[in-house]
Amino acid sequence: MNIPFLGNWRKRHGPAFGVAVFPDGDDGHEGIAELLSECDLLRSQAAREGIQLDDTAASLEALDQLLPRWRDDEEVLPWLGNDAGLYLGTVIVRTVPGALWEIWPNGQPVVRLASGREFDVVASGHEWASSGAPELSQLYAEVAEV
Repeated sequence: MNIPFLGNWRKRHGPAFGVAVFPDGDDGHEGIAELLSECDLLRSQAAREGIQLDDTAASLEALDQLLPRWRDDEEVLPWLGNDAGLYLGTVIVRTVPGALWEIWPNGQPVVRLASGREFDVVASGHEWASSGAPELSQLYAEVAEV
């Protein structure tokens, strides 16, 4: 997922190699982490089904139980996949110690763990939205135990 405005932000604020790191709660980058956590389409789909997305692992489990009505809509599917990946990343960054957002030079947001391991959560969100596998809660469990 390319987020065009991040390129302009990097031009003004750095860093040197074109990679931006956004720990949740970091005063200088909190706005970007908040922006990545919005996930409006996913939140509205979940709300219609009575699911509150509260940035917890339990909410990922609830999402995994949704009937995938969106799979019939080719216009919604990619947007929902982006949102699902960003939401997964938000839960990881907010609950796994040392996890943070990183933006690759191509604009792709990923989650980096304290170990240095990176997860392309948006790609995982697309897989979940299109096939339901792997489940978001399963991905979270794998990341959280690393």
